[in-house]
Amino acid sequence: MSFIRPELRDALWRYREAVAGLAMILLGLWWLLGPGGLLGWVGGALMLAGAAQGFVGLQKARFRSDGGGQGVVQVDEGQITYFGPLSGGAVAVADLTSIALIPDGKPAHWVLSQAGRPDVQIPVNAEGSEALFDVFAALPGIRTERMLAELQTGPEHPVVIWTRESLRHEHQRLH
Repeated sequence: MSFIRPELRDALWRYREAVAGLAMILLGLWWLLGPGGLLGWVGGALMLAGAAQGFVGLQKARFRSDGGGQGVVQVDEGQITYFGPLSGGAVAVADLTSIALIPDGKPAHWVLSQAGRPDVQIPVNAEGSEALFDVFAALPGIRTERMLAELQTGPEHPVVIWTRESLRHEHQRLH
């Protein structure tokens, strides 16, 4: 028997990192205003860490979907693997050349491209797709806020979210 409504439980689970950040801020504030001294300094540092945790938690919550989509995503040691009912594939993070968001399917799909191999299409609500946020956020030059905005609004046409820097200027000549 649960005392929390399922909708509230799901919302708390989706925003779990942000809630943890808020708890850290409140504990740090209590220590800062309470006994003071050395514990006050620790409380101030805890508040800063809680603010960072809350910010990242809000971004992750915006990235997460309700799940229940087709297929399973696995991220293991620098490799993204998608096991789907009709297709699948694997992409090494170091070999990624671009990431796009396409609205063609229901739901939208991430398209992960790599040189010399077929693209891997992953539904945004595939099981385990929340692990992609950490991989995407670690890519050099990615604009995380733009990615989250495109994901929230649902683009009308395919949108390139990220391309590898070395590939952006290949068509330009030296002279």
